[in-house]
Amino acid sequence: MSETVIVAGGCFWCTEAVFKDVIGVESVESGYIGGDVPHPTYKAVCTGTTGHAEGVKVTFDPDTVTLPEIYDMFLGTHDPTQLNRQGGDVGTQYRSAIFPLSDEQREEAEAAIARWNEGHDGEAVTTIESGEWYPAEDYHQEYWEGEGQRNPYCMAVIPPKLMKLRKSFADKVKA
Repeated sequence: MSETVIVAGGCFWCTEAVFKDVIGVESVESGYIGGDVPHPTYKAVCTGTTGHAEGVKVTFDPDTVTLPEIYDMFLGTHDPTQLNRQGGDVGTQYRSAIFPLSDEQREEAEAAIARWNEGHDGEAVTTIESGEWYPAEDYHQEYWEGEGQRNPYCMAVIPPKLMKLRKSFADKVKA
């Protein structure tokens, strides 16, 4: 039985690329969540006025990769200490947030943030929020596998995230 989580950790192209590389992840969809404008567009979200975060919806097999591992990988492959930004991407749409879909996910999100805080200098500003999910436009899906590898921004940002994943979670990365 598959499980789904929604997280936001900066540019969704980057977060999607990380989770596409994880054993047990069945699908990753980029989209928008946490705002107050129905059916937002990329252009609208980029203004920072809709309240949405760029996020990913990750569907995974919990017998292969657990919910705690998913959250640990999420927190371990971006900088959860940066408020409303990731690197050069600045704005609330790039915030670090977890959007639990159940009480169990909320409890595990709280535990994952606490684990991260115990093991690192600095404190995670990752929020736990709710919101309606809106899939991003088709051209944003599987971006790294296509256009992203010709995009200078992606080439600068995604490989270091993938290296963090491979270094810290080697037993959970696809060959």
